[in-house]
Amino acid sequence: MEIVRESIFISALRSFCKAFFALCGLGLALALLLIVYSFFSGNPEEKTNLAILPDASGSREMVSLTAPAILQLNVHGVIGEPQNIDSDSVENILLDSRSGLLKHDRVKGILVHFNTPGGTVLDADNIYRMLKEYKEKYKVPIFSYVDGLCASGGMYIACATDQIYAGPTSIIGSVGVILGPFFNISDTLGKVGVQARTITEGLDKDMMSPFRPWKENEDASFKSVTSYFYNRFVQIVTDARPRLDKRKLIQEYGAQVFDGVKAQELGYVDTAMSSRNEALLALLNAAGINPKKEYQVVELTPSKGLLSQLVKGQNALFNGKVEHRLDIGQPKIRDQVAYLYTHE
Repeated sequence: MEIVRESIFISALRSFCKAFFALCGLGLALALLLIVYSFFSGNPEEKTNLAILPDASGSREMVSLTAPAILQLNVHGVIGEPQNIDSDSVENILLDSRSGLLKHDRVKGILVHFNTPGGTVLDADNIYRMLKEYKEKYKVPIFSYVDGLCASGGMYIACATDQIYAGPTSIIGSVGVILGPFFNISDTLGKVGVQARTITEGLDKDMMSPFRPWKENEDASFKSVTSYFYNRFVQIVTDARPRLDKRKLIQEYGAQVFDGVKAQELGYVDTAMSSRNEALLALLNAAGINPKKEYQVVELTPSKGLLSQLVKGQNALFNGKVEHRLDIGQPKIRDQVAYLYTHE
């Protein structure tokens, strides 16, 4: 019996061809998947899903596509965490509020629904400025309704709105900035014989390193940045809330939180002990919408399904990243400068 030995070159070429055609098949399957996604998602430029919410009478029936609409924007959870809300998701919501089923300027007002402890300085400020720009560009009223907590970054964003209504169990306030906490474990490491070295270039590049003793005034630049963001926060709040005394805010109220009635007394909110319906009816009036005629209340939520992740390259199957996280109940933004209410 004759044994035919295959050359190394032919064997390698065969393996390469198998791998190449396998990758081609995977690419073709992904392309077909994206085509199906685009077909069923309607406008591929839209990055949100539309849902109909109850109007002031409790109805969720679809009305005429020419009827005016109110957009409810939910600011829930820690601001800056993508699974809750961040500036990217709000940007997509506001953009999509002028297209698709809401095109032709159907949106005549926005009701911002709050239940948040705040979040990053960056996201809170971005969302605040987006709402201000939207209001000025499209000439629509924007009202707030607090259903739970509206603290720190939430209060910052609420200052972009014309009126703030608060529910009976709401908590409002916490005008302040936080960065940290920072820990120093250099003494502990020394006691167990562990040394650490970080290679840096540039003065104070390893500021507040936990692995060595801190130098005097090492945190000076952090204090300066925090002070800048605090002063901006105070100015924005007192400009938007003229009944809120600036001197008392700085010297007495500080980063404290208050119930709705006290918040109204101090000037943080306009109307306490209210309901979503009261806020909605007031917004309809400001927008010139007759609540006895047809109108729609809608919500736009970011698309976060598998297909959307594939389009954005966020799925671990295609970006090669699998995250392992230990949830200890702390916001994942704690290493950033934040307008965040904490009660540790």
